[in-house]
Amino acid sequence: MRYFILFIALLTASFSNAQDTGSIVGKLTDKEYNNEPLAFANVLIKGTTKGTTSDFDGLYGFESLAPGTYILQFSFVGYETQEIPTEVVVGKITQVNVIMGASAASLDEVVITTTTKRESETALLLEQKKAVEMKQSIGAQELSRKGIGDAAGAVSKISGVSKQEGSSNVYVRGLGDRYLNTTLNGLSLPSNDVNKKNIDLNLFASDVIENVSISKAYSSKYYADFSAGNVNISSKDYSGNGFFDFGIGTEINTNAIGKDFVKSEGTGHFGFYNRYEHDPFSVIISHGFDPVNGETPINTSFGGAFGKSFNFKNGSKLSFYGTGSFENDFQYRKGSNIDYTNVEKKAFETSEEFEYGTTTTAMASIIYKVDNNNTFKINSLFVNNSSDKVGYFGIDGKGRNRDAIANTDEGFYQQNIQFNENLIYVNQLLGTHKFDKLDIDWGFGHNFVNAYEPDRKRLSFENYQFALDNDPNTNPIFYSNVDFDNQRYFQDIQDEELNGRLNFAFKPFETVKINIGYNGRSKERRFNNIRYGYDIIDNSGIANVNDLNSFFTLDNLNLKDNQGTYEIKVIKPYPNLSNTNRPGQPENTYKGKLDIYAGYLNTEIGFGENWLVIPGIRVESFEQYIEYDVINLGVNGKDNISASDVLFLPSLSIKHSLKEDHNIRFSASQTISLPEFKEVAPFVYESVSQRIGGNPDLLGQKPGETYTNVKDVSYSKILNLDLKYEWFVTKSELISLGAFYKQIEDPVNQVVAFDATGTQRFFRTGDKAKIMGVEAEIRKNIITNEDDESQLSFGINATYMHTEQSLYSNIVGSNFNVSFVKDKEELQGASPLIINTDINYSPTNFNNYDPTATLVFSYFSDRIDALGSGQLGNVIEKGIPTLDFILRNKIGETFEINFAAKNLLNPTIKYIRETNQGNIIVTSPNGKDVSNYKKGMNIGLQLKYSF
Repeated sequence: MRYFILFIALLTASFSNAQDTGSIVGKLTDKEYNNEPLAFANVLIKGTTKGTTSDFDGLYGFESLAPGTYILQFSFVGYETQEIPTEVVVGKITQVNVIMGASAASLDEVVITTTTKRESETALLLEQKKAVEMKQSIGAQELSRKGIGDAAGAVSKISGVSKQEGSSNVYVRGLGDRYLNTTLNGLSLPSNDVNKKNIDLNLFASDVIENVSISKAYSSKYYADFSAGNVNISSKDYSGNGFFDFGIGTEINTNAIGKDFVKSEGTGHFGFYNRYEHDPFSVIISHGFDPVNGETPINTSFGGAFGKSFNFKNGSKLSFYGTGSFENDFQYRKGSNIDYTNVEKKAFETSEEFEYGTTTTAMASIIYKVDNNNTFKINSLFVNNSSDKVGYFGIDGKGRNRDAIANTDEGFYQQNIQFNENLIYVNQLLGTHKFDKLDIDWGFGHNFVNAYEPDRKRLSFENYQFALDNDPNTNPIFYSNVDFDNQRYFQDIQDEELNGRLNFAFKPFETVKINIGYNGRSKERRFNNIRYGYDIIDNSGIANVNDLNSFFTLDNLNLKDNQGTYEIKVIKPYPNLSNTNRPGQPENTYKGKLDIYAGYLNTEIGFGENWLVIPGIRVESFEQYIEYDVINLGVNGKDNISASDVLFLPSLSIKHSLKEDHNIRFSASQTISLPEFKEVAPFVYESVSQRIGGNPDLLGQKPGETYTNVKDVSYSKILNLDLKYEWFVTKSELISLGAFYKQIEDPVNQVVAFDATGTQRFFRTGDKAKIMGVEAEIRKNIITNEDDESQLSFGINATYMHTEQSLYSNIVGSNFNVSFVKDKEELQGASPLIINTDINYSPTNFNNYDPTATLVFSYFSDRIDALGSGQLGNVIEKGIPTLDFILRNKIGETFEINFAAKNLLNPTIKYIRETNQGNIIVTSPNGKDVSNYKKGMNIGLQLKYSF
């Protein structure tokens, strides 16, 4: 039994006291959670001052008790208090096991129950202590204290993790999106972005999160495509008599407030767009160019949650939990937009961008507890995320374009009006079953994503300096070198996935646990885009570049004999139809499919009291296929390529408990990294000044063809080594120190081409990459109260890394070539230094008033955003410090009023290219369309009431 060691320890203690005393030990279990261990419950000997709390395994104990009868009192917030008479016999150990059940008393207490068990910092710290793998978590309690509103903000507070400003990219130990996996309740999640492998963690509002964990060391239960880590979001659920809470909030951004905001025509306040079913050509001839007036730039948020449980006479229970929320965000950026590769192509030194973002989240879960051993759960999540951007580039009249027709040195100007909406549906069915020596845990999921970019409008002008003078006789003109310098663009992505997992945990002996499992996924992506360009026939001048609806009218459409001012062009017309003023076919399409099926075996073997050894093996079969039809490759643009293999991946994890509160952990594993669809599909996405596309060579050489430094390999092999020391000083204090090493064979990097276009693509750039680093974390209570609860606490974690990869001198592939003048370089995305720290003050209760103040600081140092090829220098993302202040005020048991001031340092967000002439500010496909800007401070207030 799990508390056998405790029995022996207490038995030894009893003999050492000359057998004149006795002991009481036992285990508390939670009736509401399938009789799982109940941690942190209070156990008192009534009428005395002796008391203790159950540990993470639900164990408690009293030793050296005089013989006699005692009344043990068991209590836990929201649960029925139980009193049990117990007799202590000299030289004996009395065992008292108790099953605790929820109380019908107070609704508020029942709400606290879930928070205390699954979301508290103390519970998660104890879970880390007991875990068989290297894992760090942040729960809802800590999210609330630090004012973190989503999963992306949550993981960025974990040691070795940083988030890229202006994008959804999360880096773990210097490895970015392609080296991460994201799961919800252990089941894989889809991507909402054609340029990303993982779903945007910003989309997961804190209302749906019980905790977020990162497993940095590999275990055979994870998919083989693993290097940096696995991010798992555990969704909230509920078990109790019922509750309902509601909150509203408001916030301002110091940059955005006072600006006259504009947004796309046809979009709604809640971030929905209702023209997806219409043919793009119909949208073009029905709806104009100009943006419309936006709302007052004051951020708002509101949301609520409810839960209810029903108990049946046969002992079963049905529980419901639901939550919904909406929040919007106004951002204003003023900076530069410069396209510089081997020469300057375009330069807008003064630009501005208005962005209105929304996130709507709804989640519902149903839990049916058949009995204490069998539970089923249905979890359904919906997220709508939108971004509405209006950008003006070259607003000072000094924009430059080396390909300009009228003037290359000034007056170049562009508008970009762009709306993106991502609709995400995640549905899961989960189950757990407990038998005498066997536990079964399974899950099945279906994911579906619709990611739209409807009717992006991009217009180009010359002589914009004339729009800034007072001379009515001088006006800007359209820049119309090719028909698509002025365009409307439509893009549609659909991702669908079926996935499942099954684990049998068999415990034949107390010290041995065998896990046998299966997981698999079948994922498919469908992509298409179409673009319409404008051939400007009458380019005599535009009186007002902000009133283009009067120019692009149906009356001005040239239908014959140059009687109009413009024509609409499409690249791929329908058969027997003209490409002028007629609808067309998709310009680029691709379809990708990934099938993974795997079985695994690992065994948790305990040696004595202090050693746990976990050898594991995973056998995984994968097949990856992509077919594409793109215009940028000419006759080679229609093709397909596939790759498949069966992998045998060993892993080993060792845990040694030096003392009760000290752990040393070691992990070694072999994993891989598969290329993503967007890395393979050669479609090129064009932003205002950047181009990024994929490279089919990542799946290996085609049969019968040989290229320079393009191997017949479709994945990167990765060796992972981890060593970590943990000291759990108290239940809420921690000191840890870790070291890690990774070796990646055939690594993939994002590379900027050494040519006039500067298109960024993905290449296997060398034989090997190495990552070496150390991590340290401290959580310390500075002041505690008489109950040993923290009033003033401090936490810091820091990671230092050294990365190095070899570079080929030349890479010649089927369609793309690249060269490097260096033979070594740091790894793309790796910050040598990452720091996260916070200080928290929670004074003693003041007559039902509980304030909590938290100051949170984060920093990552400069890192390579993209490798430069040929004579080009690298693109560097400059390091960013952030500082947030959060003040939470709980008044009584039902009301909260909270204040937040975020980004207090307001650093400059900047990307630079290293050149022989010095550093040049540029933009990045991984960031926003503006660089060298300040984000502004966000100052907000939230009210929350619980019924």
